[in-house]
Amino acid sequence: MSEATNSLARASSAYLRSAMHQPIRWHEWGEEAFATAHRENKPVLLDIGAVWCHWCHVMDRESYENAELAEIINQQFIAVKVDRDERPDVDSRYQLAVSAISGTGGWPLTVFLTPDGRPFYGGTYFPPVDQWGRPSFKKILLAIADAYRDRRDEVLKSADDAMNVLANAEGFAGHHVDFSPRIVGVMVQSALPIFDEKNGGFGSAPKFPHPASLDLLMDWYVRTHEERVATVITTTLTKMAQGGVYDQLAGGFHRYSVDERWIVPHFEKMSYDNSELLKNYVHGYQVFGFEFYAHVARDIVRWIDEWLSDREHGGFYASQDADINLDDDGDYFTWTRDAAKAVLSEEEFEAASLHYDIEEIGEMQHDRSKNVLWVRALPEEVASRMGCDVSRALDLLASAKTKLYAARLQRPTPFVDKTVYVSWNAMCVSAYLQAAQVLGLDEARKFALRSLDRILSEAWDKGRGLAHVIAYADPKAGIRFVRGMLDDYAFTALACIDAYEVTGAMSYFKFAQEVADEMIRHFGDSTSGGFFDTEASLGEKLQLGALSARRKPFQDAPTPAGNPSAAIALLRLHAYTNDAKYRDKAEDTLEVFAGAAEQFGIYAGTYGIAATWMSRPHIQVVVVGEDAAAEALLQAASAPFAVNKSVVHLTDSEAVAQNLPAVLAETVPNLPALKEKKSFAMVCTNFSCRPPVANPEELSSLLRAVIAGK
Repeated sequence: MSEATNSLARASSAYLRSAMHQPIRWHEWGEEAFATAHRENKPVLLDIGAVWCHWCHVMDRESYENAELAEIINQQFIAVKVDRDERPDVDSRYQLAVSAISGTGGWPLTVFLTPDGRPFYGGTYFPPVDQWGRPSFKKILLAIADAYRDRRDEVLKSADDAMNVLANAEGFAGHHVDFSPRIVGVMVQSALPIFDEKNGGFGSAPKFPHPASLDLLMDWYVRTHEERVATVITTTLTKMAQGGVYDQLAGGFHRYSVDERWIVPHFEKMSYDNSELLKNYVHGYQVFGFEFYAHVARDIVRWIDEWLSDREHGGFYASQDADINLDDDGDYFTWTRDAAKAVLSEEEFEAASLHYDIEEIGEMQHDRSKNVLWVRALPEEVASRMGCDVSRALDLLASAKTKLYAARLQRPTPFVDKTVYVSWNAMCVSAYLQAAQVLGLDEARKFALRSLDRILSEAWDKGRGLAHVIAYADPKAGIRFVRGMLDDYAFTALACIDAYEVTGAMSYFKFAQEVADEMIRHFGDSTSGGFFDTEASLGEKLQLGALSARRKPFQDAPTPAGNPSAAIALLRLHAYTNDAKYRDKAEDTLEVFAGAAEQFGIYAGTYGIAATWMSRPHIQVVVVGEDAAAEALLQAASAPFAVNKSVVHLTDSEAVAQNLPAVLAETVPNLPALKEKKSFAMVCTNFSCRPPVANPEELSSLLRAVIAGK
């Protein structure tokens, strides 16, 4: 390590390494930092952020690269920097604490801790001078240092109070009640009053997508045909995809919209948002048959393939940053009229300006000449206003889009964090496999399986368990083992089940069982039910600071919550094994949160999906064969949507008879069609199978009746 760098030069995370040249004597999260704080009797300044976070970079430049502030921090504090993507367990606890202390949360998260890691004050971004009603960071630092030195009793009381909040935040003590299927309807109905009739989505600005809730609503609509629910879904899916929150040129969604119309986004793009929204648009296509939704789904895959995929090794990268530098606010993604005119013909520009709303006055407040591209006018309206036919308008828009994207690619490109996280990768694997099955995307299927194979070969070790990180972005960074958390296990188990269903390969199913069994063993709470987010068996030395507070994640924030995701994995395993331990643990998990589920509503959408799995008979469609007849049956089986429907494709009829999960092994090998080597499909529900069918139309009719509960 040279004199020009601090200890973060030894870090692996791209976010931490970006701070290695700051004058702060940073520490990574760990025993050494807190031991130093104890030894020097200093409070800890904890900074939590992410490489994609614009305001984290702003605070880095304004405060952490400021020599005067660095001197105060180095003299008065032990400074610790954490990457929230690398250590979501640390971030989640201190987010809860700061929210309780200040009423705010987000990134950068700035927290002041006692030497043993207990939070006593915090906030998010602090400006370098007093502004926006916020005190300067210098004032905050000096006040905290004075308080710790002169009013230690007050500091320690505040720390005790914050830890009490953490201890009770997600324990749901006293909420443990019997699970009731009625919760699904309650959660669906809770979404209707907060639906934005005009713009889609829920609530007002800022607007976040809620993918699990949309899936829950789609499943409800399939069974009830409530038109009001259909309106909520289609308005939301359509408005999001036509808004600026969707990248109209490259595909893929930005993280959220700062306005209620989905037009002006926070421009960072996350793998986990896009994996779950990919599922939404695939499911929307299944339910409503709108080709536009299939187009959006393919476009998300196109963007992930191009920007967030390790094409050589398999695996999905974490994110793409919003900006090039701190003076930039989405400039890579936005357009002035002059910039658009420079790359388009006069006719192409006329079409594009009508379609994408490219005006002299744009949407970006920092530079009103900048336009976010969003769909203001559909091709039919463009054609009408230009006095041409629709096919001509479509041709002009296609060539304009191609030219605009090619020109954008010449701009300096926002940083792509090539870190490969297990949990987010497993989510992408599942999304790709679902899209491949419904839309016939063979290359997406192959890449998803390669990526899952990489997880299982590089991140899974039976003795040590799952890792949280497979690879880091910076090739110069050392690879370190970060213990897998509940999300890593739950999403990997789900991805393995998905891979078994599309391939029929029992190796994936056995991996799913192994991962799930280890999840129960290491994360399960055998006393009070549910799952902790970190290993229950970890020794005290690894429970630094707020990590001593046990958490059982239940609310989607923003990824699907660990507990209901684990329950879904266990219920899906139970459907193939009829092993009561899986269903019992899933039911136990759902009961832990049953008393609180109503108050969370759509913000716990994954719980609603788990509740649907729990309360309805599972549906399995087994398709056997690999000829054209089997392909037609597979398409018919994949077409309808229900969250508790699975499609299993078995190709090798001889291996089928000997290599099946317990439930299917009781039925499939005895079927005459298997022995005759004919392609067929069989619909099973609640451990009972209907007679095999060979006609796709007959399969479609049967399957829709079963989904409807007939």
